[in-house]
Amino acid sequence: MKYDWQFNERKHAGVDFSNPELVKTYDSNHQKFRDYKKQTEQLIKALNPTSNGIVIDMGSGTGAFALNAAKYYKTIYAVDISKAMLEYSCMRAKQEGINNIVFCQGGLLTYDHKAELANAIVCVAVLHHLPDFWKLVALKRLNKMLKPNGKLFLFDIVFPSDREDYTDSFNKLIEFMEKNVGSDFAKEAETHIRDEFSTYDWIIEEMLKRAGFSIDNKQSFDGLQCSYLCKNI
Repeated sequence: MKYDWQFNERKHAGVDFSNPELVKTYDSNHQKFRDYKKQTEQLIKALNPTSNGIVIDMGSGTGAFALNAAKYYKTIYAVDISKAMLEYSCMRAKQEGINNIVFCQGGLLTYDHKAELANAIVCVAVLHHLPDFWKLVALKRLNKMLKPNGKLFLFDIVFPSDREDYTDSFNKLIEFMEKNVGSDFAKEAETHIRDEFSTYDWIIEEMLKRAGFSIDNKQSFDGLQCSYLCKNI
């Protein structure tokens, strides 16, 4: 008998980005507080790519990384659970004459990478969509998609475990979003904190190690955001 216990990553935790109308406003909202090109250039420097490199952009969204990084790699696999996100980023790639991005619908638990193993995987603001048990499952899957000594860049909302009260930090994050992006986006931040699955720093870091990664560099931003540059060991 087959039992239905697999986590459904198509079920939305937070904002429903299968909605094409929300996808249209995603880029305009995010670019009010993110510089896609600058962030990509900084990440490319850290990943130190080769011209024949393969990279997987896991949770590629509207193409913030993939579209800006395409010129540095042989092939980028842009993977997202949202068909609407993929259609939008595919349209952008065609408009910009980019032809080395392979668009794949799937997620951390369902994407099956059948091509050449990757030199690097980029996973930005995606892991928090999974509860903790499934986070480790996902990280182990990512490890198997990498070549030996391949790199993983992970960025997400991560809660510092040495803090007693998060009220001030959460309120400041929501106030920042309301001031710089708008009230609707501030509500998305509230939804993230309340309904999604961000977790503590020590849990993320232990998971990375147990999934077969070494953490080469950790950076914290604004108290609630962390990036990890890791290597497959």
